[in-house]
Amino acid sequence: MSEEAAADLANDGLDGDEVADEQTVHEQSADGRLQEVGDVEEPETSVEELLAQRDGYLNDLQRVTAEFANYRRKAAERQQETVAMAAADIVEKVLPVLDACDAAVAQGAEDVVPIRDALFAALEKEGLAKLDDPGAPFDPTCHEAVVHEPGEGEAVIAEVLRAGYEWNSRVLRPAMVKVRG
Repeated sequence: MSEEAAADLANDGLDGDEVADEQTVHEQSADGRLQEVGDVEEPETSVEELLAQRDGYLNDLQRVTAEFANYRRKAAERQQETVAMAAADIVEKVLPVLDACDAAVAQGAEDVVPIRDALFAALEKEGLAKLDDPGAPFDPTCHEAVVHEPGEGEAVIAEVLRAGYEWNSRVLRPAMVKVRG
């Protein structure tokens, strides 16, 4: 240590025994006194350790990013399912109106036909389909057999007693049918 540095330390109230080792950093304050800032740390980690740590952080970031992307995708799917279920619920509540229109037309009220057709056309554009195919093969997932009549061969729909409806390939209400066969 130089004589000037020793003199400065003596002026600061430090005696020779209190002089810090060479790794302690001193900084001169505005009033000219030396202040201890902190120890200079030697790097304790090697480059390989730092690279390994960096790779670990990168792997964690990639994993979390992938998990978040999956979460967003699943949340969007759940939202679409919820919207589809809500729409199907509303359409299911409108089905009695269509049934009433069909019953009115069957009783001869021809004035109801344009209303029924307009309502069905609007719902059909959104995904509603009518299940009323006389002569089609009986499918228990789409049809509810309420009357059976004897016949030969495969079971087919002889008569539709109440129309069934399907919303975007999901059966809302099975058709009530008379089955032959």
